[in-house]
Amino acid sequence: MTSQISSDALSGAPGRVGPKRVGMVSLGCPKALVDSERILTRLRADGYAMSPDYAGADVVVVNTCGFLDSAKAESLEAIGEAMAENGRVIVTGCMGEEAATIRARFPQVLAVTGAHQYEQVVEAVHEAAPPSQGPFVDLIPAMDVKLTPRHYSYLKISEGCNHACAFCIIPQLRGPLASRRIDAVLREAEKLLAAGTRELLVISQDTSAYGVDTRHEARDWHGRAVRAHMTDLARELGGMRTTEGRAPWVRLHYVYPYPHVDQVIPLMAEGLLTPYLDIPFQHASPAVLRAMKRPANEAKVLDRLRRWREICPDIAVRSSFVVGFPGETEADFAYLLDWLEEAQLDRVGAFRFEPVAGAAANALPDPVPEPVKEERFARLMALTSRISAAKLAAKVGRTLPVIIDEVGEANPEDGSIGATGRSQADAPEIDGQVLLRDVPATLAAGDLVAVRVEDAGEHDLFGVIA
Repeated sequence: MTSQISSDALSGAPGRVGPKRVGMVSLGCPKALVDSERILTRLRADGYAMSPDYAGADVVVVNTCGFLDSAKAESLEAIGEAMAENGRVIVTGCMGEEAATIRARFPQVLAVTGAHQYEQVVEAVHEAAPPSQGPFVDLIPAMDVKLTPRHYSYLKISEGCNHACAFCIIPQLRGPLASRRIDAVLREAEKLLAAGTRELLVISQDTSAYGVDTRHEARDWHGRAVRAHMTDLARELGGMRTTEGRAPWVRLHYVYPYPHVDQVIPLMAEGLLTPYLDIPFQHASPAVLRAMKRPANEAKVLDRLRRWREICPDIAVRSSFVVGFPGETEADFAYLLDWLEEAQLDRVGAFRFEPVAGAAANALPDPVPEPVKEERFARLMALTSRISAAKLAAKVGRTLPVIIDEVGEANPEDGSIGATGRSQADAPEIDGQVLLRDVPATLAAGDLVAVRVEDAGEHDLFGVIA
């Protein structure tokens, strides 16, 4: 994901003359986007305004991604563009851990900081472009900056990860698990809903492990004790209400299939949680999972998927898989395809294995040749596209709840208006869409409507408001 911040995301206070202006480029996952929001919120409180282009910025912040070599290349390209167009650049984010690499390529960068080091970024901006606050800035209430549309928001519940997956360096970049206080998370959720959010996307490196590091410490919340635990958090979020008095959509991402995940499925059946789970399975072959240092209980996962669907028939499960991991044989890959055929996952993404500097997998024998990776990737995507198309075709004729993301302009010939939304099975930017025809002119982004499904493709649905 690449996010170029809009010109009105961080506007200066009304009436202030000449606030210093910050340009920003945000790369990587939703967790990095939340980091960018927090940085911009701090800068806004300090009197900075946003520049919509490099030329108008006093300083540019580039929030990098360093998970894969391809992501690092994109980050270096973004830094190079900012240096060429502006020259006054501060680098932060996951690739900031490789300061020597960045400075060797761009010795003139003003500062380099690591992931979620908000204070250091703000200090670097202050030093590069001291804030020009007016006399009344301290009287203006701080307002959080959002980089997503008003109707959905990412809710980060923890930082870091305690896993030691062979292909991953996230623990090196973001450290061990550090859970936020449960009352702080719930307070942020209430604030987001009061500001117009209708869908909360719960994110972390490992949502299932939330609170493990604090021994699931309980905090007072509206007169009762609530634990820092995924199930308690899910129940509390599902009991909140939007400004219209509706239950918000609450979507769980990055959920490892620990046993207690079974406890959130009834909450989905009751309507407290969006019936959607994002689980990074990564593979199915026991041999590959062991090499990855991942839990190798794929058979139990299939049993649990069946039970989850019995409890909540509409549950949508999305996952991601790595193809071409060192040592992956044709038999291992065939095992994965057979497993996917049985699992019938609703949404699937795949990645070709990339060696990442510092990852244990780099030392493993029997690397898979690039042409073989490409061929396996194509076969996996063909299978999962076929499964997706069949599951979506089964929804034709049904009426589904849909949240509207965008409403188009009226057709100059007949005045018809189209819109784009998402069903509960679709997370923003990574899953499919629901494409609507002949919507009323009063429809707006964030509206929740009932849609009758008329047709389906491999990844998207087509329909009309019921």
